[in-house]
Amino acid sequence: MTAADLSNPDDKRRWYALALLAVAQFVVVLDASIVNVALPSIGRDLEFSQENLAWVVNAYVLTFGGFLLLGGRMADLLGRRRVFVGGLLLFAVASLAGGLAQSEGQLIAARAVQGLGAAILSPAALSIVTTIFSEGADRNRALGVWGAVAGSGGAAGVLLGGVLTDALGWEWVLFVNVPIGVGAAALASRLIPESRDARDGRTFDVAGALTVTAGLSILVYALVDATDAGWASTQTVGLLALSAGLIAAFVAIELRAAHPLVPFRFFRQRTVTGANVVSLLIGASLFSMFFFVSLYMQQVLGYEPLKAGLAYLPLALAIMASAGMASQLTTRVGFKPVLAVGLVFVAAGLIWFAQVSPGGTYVGDVLFPSLLAAIGLGLSFVPVTIGAVSGVAERESGLASGLINTTQQVGGALGLAVLATIANSRTNDVMAAAGGNPAELPAALTEGFQSAFMVGAGFALVGLVLSLVLIRNADSRAHTRQAAAGEPQPAQATA
Repeated sequence: MTAADLSNPDDKRRWYALALLAVAQFVVVLDASIVNVALPSIGRDLEFSQENLAWVVNAYVLTFGGFLLLGGRMADLLGRRRVFVGGLLLFAVASLAGGLAQSEGQLIAARAVQGLGAAILSPAALSIVTTIFSEGADRNRALGVWGAVAGSGGAAGVLLGGVLTDALGWEWVLFVNVPIGVGAAALASRLIPESRDARDGRTFDVAGALTVTAGLSILVYALVDATDAGWASTQTVGLLALSAGLIAAFVAIELRAAHPLVPFRFFRQRTVTGANVVSLLIGASLFSMFFFVSLYMQQVLGYEPLKAGLAYLPLALAIMASAGMASQLTTRVGFKPVLAVGLVFVAAGLIWFAQVSPGGTYVGDVLFPSLLAAIGLGLSFVPVTIGAVSGVAERESGLASGLINTTQQVGGALGLAVLATIANSRTNDVMAAAGGNPAELPAALTEGFQSAFMVGAGFALVGLVLSLVLIRNADSRAHTRQAAAGEPQPAQATA
């Protein structure tokens, strides 16, 4: 079975393949947040220090964000199904090792390997979707499913983390991945066709891969540790400078390489470039929302972990519904206007969150703004993904998929680092003004969250402006015309 076999619109097997790919992506996104609720239990059982506990989350984000581009190019050159299956099995083995961990070092190492597995399988999965679904209405529907599943993964992670931790123990937030990963790997050979970029054989840009992976990994590390080390510290400044130097070296290598990891002609497509820039800002504005809303419910409203997790259920359902709606709207009016409307909803939801109060309520301070933000996430995530892979040649679909995943993850890490610094700074100022009175802590935390949400809304508004400026109206309209015609659009050459 080949990708061409499944590209026939009448072949229902591709929808089964999509279901499998979406489940794998759901688990990848879910695992970035599922351990959040379990952190107190993990800390007690494995005797984590408070400063090291955050690395249960950060280790996953670090390797996930750092290796995505490499994973995408591996999928193009070595075979998308093969790389997808390899990533799944690595993810499953690391999850098993994490659940069996007996020390903080073992768990952090297992989470880092989990992130590596996720970075390998995630771009491979998205590139398979873009290979078996021709550009147009069918791909829009497929990416609507993809967006619904992936977009709801963060909220579902908090919910499932609370349920599993309370019912079975923290180990099961990791063990649950094992049967899913092994089962998906077993089904992949029956449901998913193999495809690769045969043009370049297996020539691999080793120097480019090493420099960009090291540069991105160091960048993500510097961002996620900046809150503890300090933004002006020698460590943070030095790591950011080192990252910039490595990425500059990567650019120089790519401009000279015969078979570059990232062909820079790829960025001549303004819409693809614009979609990735906007994706970074979506990640910066929204990924941290789950973090701060969870803290607000538990530290200010006094929710237990399970109750906080259940409070995310409407958010997850709204994301799924809006992502499905986004795919239909994109087919009718194009990805640019849908993306713009989605970013307006994101900004509105975050501005509403910025009004939270120490004596707030779930309905007024959490439910309604989270529904606005959820609608915005669905309406922005789907069209920005469509724009990022629109017109990309099939041979470079893995690269395009790795790039859009990278911008989202790096944007999320950057946003969380910046907004956490802003929130902590504001909270510390309020507590200092109150003479350190513990009774003032809920109010101080709330003011910190308010500041973070407002800056997050600013990221979304910048993304709105850039989407209007960078994404070409002609590309969006052409996509709509092609979808209405119901005929596959040939991939545009990137040369």
